[in-house]
Amino acid sequence: MGDPCLKLLRFVLRALLVLPWLLFGLFCVTVVYRVLSGARRAALNRFWSRWLMRLCGVRLSIGGQPRMQGAVLWAANHVSWIDIFVVNAVRATSFVAKSEIRSWPVIGSLAAGAGTLFIERTQRHAVHAMGQSIHECFARGDAVGLFPEGTTTEGFELKPFHASLFEPARADGVDIQPVALRYLHHGKRSGFAAFVGEESLVANLWRVLGATGLAVEVVFLPPVPTVREDGTPYTRLELSRLTREAIVTQL
Repeated sequence: MGDPCLKLLRFVLRALLVLPWLLFGLFCVTVVYRVLSGARRAALNRFWSRWLMRLCGVRLSIGGQPRMQGAVLWAANHVSWIDIFVVNAVRATSFVAKSEIRSWPVIGSLAAGAGTLFIERTQRHAVHAMGQSIHECFARGDAVGLFPEGTTTEGFELKPFHASLFEPARADGVDIQPVALRYLHHGKRSGFAAFVGEESLVANLWRVLGATGLAVEVVFLPPVPTVREDGTPYTRLELSRLTREAIVTQL
């Protein structure tokens, strides 16, 4: 379990580093982004996300070949609030996320400023409206991120996917790249950093910032094309199934 005093010391020291970095991030998304080109905003987003993970004590390991240019849909398993920033550390990505995240202190504002697409799951036409936003991102050649499970797990299982959000990629002919997120604690697969159940964000931050040996392996798998070799299109259910099967092999 470790010495509680050392854990408290680590938490305090990291919090003293992370808080100014979060405030700098808020300054960037509210002021600096307005005067930067899209490419420069993306570079700043990636730089800021990489350093956030370092300041939180989370080591990143990137495997596979992420699609770094042009429109792509990255579909990943969902473990923690960390996931969005982990993927943004690779390439600036507009994530589809539940609207509740927008109300989270600081992190919600940062996610919104970084281009997160919030979906109101209780609204009848939410999926259609979200589809339009995703089409616009693809038209700009952006990467869009998606957590098709719609909830978090400890990272060892994969819940059923919601296929409806694969429709914009299918309609636009944009490749879907499966992404497997594997969390480790002292070199072993672990759900230590998972943000699941009724746990509060504060409680999760206490555990993550006070820990040592946290790492995330981000594995980019071969893209799933939206059409078969004979040119006929896959259905969104088929794309959802193919993507899920690819991620399962890595968990």
